Amino acid sequence: MDLSELMSTVVEDAALRRRQHLQPVGGKGDKIFPPTYPGEQNGEPPRHVYEIRRIEGNDVWCVLLDSVQSQANRLEQSLLGLAQQELLRLPYLVVDFTESDLPGVVPEITSLDAPHRVYDAIFRDSLLDSSPFMQSDLGVRLASASAVDSSAILEVSPTALLFGSWHSTGAGGGMGAKFARCLTSEIVAVGVPVEKHVNSRTSEVVYRTAARRTGSRIDPLGVLKGVEVYKSDAGWDVDQDRAGKNAKKVRPSEINHGNIAPSVEPLGVTCDYAEHMFVLSFAGLRRLHFGSDARDSAARALLASLGILAILEQDLQGYALRSRCDLVAEGRAPFEVVHPDGSTEEVSVGRDNALSLYHAAYEAALGSGFHLQAEPIRLFPQSKLVEIVRQSQRLALAGKGGEADDQ
Repeated sequence: MDLSELMSTVVEDAALRRRQHLQPVGGKGDKIFPPTYPGEQNGEPPRHVYEIRRIEGNDVWCVLLDSVQSQANRLEQSLLGLAQQELLRLPYLVVDFTESDLPGVVPEITSLDAPHRVYDAIFRDSLLDSSPFMQSDLGVRLASASAVDSSAILEVSPTALLFGSWHSTGAGGGMGAKFARCLTSEIVAVGVPVEKHVNSRTSEVVYRTAARRTGSRIDPLGVLKGVEVYKSDAGWDVDQDRAGKNAKKVRPSEINHGNIAPSVEPLGVTCDYAEHMFVLSFAGLRRLHFGSDARDSAARALLASLGILAILEQDLQGYALRSRCDLVAEGRAPFEVVHPDGSTEEVSVGRDNALSLYHAAYEAALGSGFHLQAEPIRLFPQSKLVEIVRQSQRLALAGKGGEADDQ
């Protein structure tokens, strides 16, 4: 595929998609571990996300292995890695924490790392040329961006258009700039054995994995649970007075000593196969406008090439999703162009081809008058942002911080 073909496809067709089968690295039938989520009721054990999907006319039990949001993060990191290796020119924002004296905080947070991309609070509470970012000329342009003219975001961080973004704290609250994602990517396990479980308290019927995860720990020091231990915010001791103010008696396991009794939990799954589903919506790209037909065509091609490159770079990096969830492709599925009538046509795009395609699209965008940032736009955190992080670290070290706020 070359740039002219891509431009035509974005104008004429519905989407580019791929359905890639994966298997555990350990081989078919090996147990893998999906992400876990809190139980629906307080005190319920963690659980996986199950659903029945209609596949080739049958109702099939499936389990989520990597969500759309998680995949977006992985794809962004793939692109960021290419940019940091100087293999592509990619505009993005970065907040520089190197002079903030915050141990444990990464030196730089980019718009490909931050949860809300260019509209994240990390950027909002940072400075650009000594001005609060959202009050700077660039911040005002981003706050004013919309699907009618998305040029500002394309020039500063095009991934925010590709993967979606929302200025939820902008003018009018939730009425701020909002861009739906144009690329969706998700991995599910297909054909998962499940068992029916009846909640003894509520009589609710739920379905869960038929597999099990075991756990235990033998303490090499042989500390027994009968030992009296006292714990306070200041620390622990076997003497209540020395343990500190308001010290309470706890089990040794609560200070990470002693054996952990063997346990069995309904976690982990086996499956027929995993499927990675990727869709790049050309109809979604066509909702974005940039000032003229020529600029529309160049910008949409740039975004499309970026999406293709992201998925191929993830292929190259592999599918090590988490501990005991390492997958490998079962052959290599082709990309398909989806025509407006629903028919499809296979198209061949390799990683090197995708890189060349992006470079060509980048040059075409420059030629269309876009001021794409050649270097990351560097911001610095406001003192209040540094201080809230520093205070959080102090509380965490003292064991007083509590959990993160729900979003």
